[in-house]
Amino acid sequence: MIAMLLAGGQGSRLGVLTSEVAKPAVAFGGKYRIIDFPLSNCINSGIDTVGVLTQYQPLVLNSHIGIGIPWDLDRNNGGVSVLPPYEKSDNSEWYTGTANAIYQNLRYMENYDPEYILILSGDHIYKMDYEAMLDFHKQNDADVTIAAMPVPIEEASRFGVVVTDENKRITEFEEKPPEPKSNLASMGIYIFSWPILRQALISLKDQSNCDFGKHIIPYCDSEGMRIFAYEFNGYWKDVGTLGSYWEANMELIDLIPEFNLYEEFWKIYTQQDRIEPQYIAGTATVGRSIIGAGDEIRGEVTGSVLGSGVTVEEGAIVRDSIIMKDTYIGKGTYIEKSIVAENCKIGDNCKIGVGEYRESELNPKVYAFDLVTIGSDSVIPDGVEIGKNTAIHGVTEDSDYQNHKLESGGYIIKEGEEA
Repeated sequence: MIAMLLAGGQGSRLGVLTSEVAKPAVAFGGKYRIIDFPLSNCINSGIDTVGVLTQYQPLVLNSHIGIGIPWDLDRNNGGVSVLPPYEKSDNSEWYTGTANAIYQNLRYMENYDPEYILILSGDHIYKMDYEAMLDFHKQNDADVTIAAMPVPIEEASRFGVVVTDENKRITEFEEKPPEPKSNLASMGIYIFSWPILRQALISLKDQSNCDFGKHIIPYCDSEGMRIFAYEFNGYWKDVGTLGSYWEANMELIDLIPEFNLYEEFWKIYTQQDRIEPQYIAGTATVGRSIIGAGDEIRGEVTGSVLGSGVTVEEGAIVRDSIIMKDTYIGKGTYIEKSIVAENCKIGDNCKIGVGEYRESELNPKVYAFDLVTIGSDSVIPDGVEIGKNTAIHGVTEDSDYQNHKLESGGYIIKEGEEA
């Protein structure tokens, strides 16, 4: 079995966090990037051939994956291959849907002529043994197996929902139904017997925006193929919104975390770009937090997740926040319930995440949950106050703030930056 990992998504619901990086490349847990989880699942499951399909803002993702050394995927035969869209002799086109992306890499899969193909998404946090799912696929003589997990019935309409018989064979598949008949939600993880996937992709090659949930699975069903649901009951989180992303990070610092990053038998591997130790000064207070390699803490950090190379100066207070790598926080600055992306500089004596609730003026569906979201490479000048449900991206100056203040719900997106 070889794996095809879909990692080209923009992740627009993460706002300024994904304006310069693809969603699978967003930092997670202080040390990792989201794509580390499916990649680690592959090598822990004994899968040593993985095609990673990239498209949107692939630079950070490509350099992170490299030749696959951290995941033991640097191999002459197999290993990891990054597969961007490319120009063909007759045409040149972007990937227009999940299945279209796989179809455009048909030749890559044909080179290996596998028995089975595992289709994965690059933007979920979970640990899963794909070998157990393959065993289930074989035992049922399945053509297609869909990983599915129970969700609260009131949330089921957000997912593709499967209805099964007593043998777990799927009798109905509904994509985001308004009134779901089941609470068993598709996880976007599929195992196909290779001839079946090949037939479906070629048959639907002219389908615009060809997608697994909307097109490939219904096609397989209409052809009378044997489709089964493999029920998964472990931890699985779609970190597709700022709220779910912040919650998943905060769960890591619980006394007994629901998702354990410290298990010996199922390690999560990543590209390490820093090896220096942390420095906690005598003036510092640190409680219930993840502190990254090379961090220098002289202030107070509580209930927070810090990436590597973060500096928290004396008198600064960071609470219930995610601070990504190489970010500097100046003296006397107070930060609460914020997500600060990589390589930012926060000035002295700022107050961030304070004030009353107000709906976002930029995009209330994205910027919510009372969070402050600051995009990568941003600069916040000394002495400003920033309210809740706010977004900032770019090198800001004092003149960008009215009376040194950005009210709750406001935003500053500098020219040339994306929201």
